[in-house]
Amino acid sequence: MSLSPNVRAGIASVSVATALILLKGYASWQTGSAAVLGSLADTTLDLIASLVTLYSVRLAAMPADRQHRFGHGKAEAIAAFFQVVLISLSAFWIIVHSVQQLAAGESPANPMAGIWVSIVALLLTFALITYQRRVIAHTGSVAIGTDRIHYQSDLLLNAAVIAALLVEAKLGLAGADAVAGVAIGLWLLYGAYGASREAIDQLMDREWPEERRRAFIAVAERHPELHGIHDLKTRTAGHKDFVQFHVWVDPDMTVGEAHRVMEEVEAKLRDAFPGVEILIHPDPAGHREPGEERCS
Repeated sequence: MSLSPNVRAGIASVSVATALILLKGYASWQTGSAAVLGSLADTTLDLIASLVTLYSVRLAAMPADRQHRFGHGKAEAIAAFFQVVLISLSAFWIIVHSVQQLAAGESPANPMAGIWVSIVALLLTFALITYQRRVIAHTGSVAIGTDRIHYQSDLLLNAAVIAALLVEAKLGLAGADAVAGVAIGLWLLYGAYGASREAIDQLMDREWPEERRRAFIAVAERHPELHGIHDLKTRTAGHKDFVQFHVWVDPDMTVGEAHRVMEEVEAKLRDAFPGVEILIHPDPAGHREPGEERCS
């Protein structure tokens, strides 16, 4: 059985993270650098997060079953939120360690080892996020998207490590390494905040953006036998979108005629919004439950 793009991206993340941990572990042992140690801690958490991502995308790809009739798509959002927690913990730890090193006035030893390892790590990370970008464009996976945020921050992180070690080694400016460690921690916290918003939106069944909702309604309303749309509800779970809404039809229609209209509306919507699961309920024209508003 062939692997899905999301699963392949998850395997790639785990492989790259494992290689980076070995490289950065060696560099941390050789240099004692706060920035390198922070980078190592971040990559270790990246590996844990990537393993969670790999499991979640495999779970999310499973079809609906008797216990999960809407599928398993929210596994991706749960994994993304778990990653946010890991990123935040890593960031706080890096900041505390860097401040302690700055207060102690410590400087890294053998900085060139850290520089070369960071250059290799930067190249590997760039290759990974380029691949992840293609997968996200194809699947829209929130878990892979959050995982990619880790590695995007690693590009800046590795560049910061290289710059800090060069400043200390070549210019003799003490404390640059520790300051870089603090900056890395703050950057990770900023990334965690951004990543948490999409995960929470999916877990809370946030509605689609208004522009997309209006585009969806516009396609549905093209059918000449519909008298209007109301009670539209939208949500996203992982890579899967769900929509349900009520339509007004001629009250004199037979059940068979109403069913035909619903099928035709669904066909047009699926052409315009591939992969969306649609549920339509027909109502006699003018019927409205208390509190419902017409969609327009």
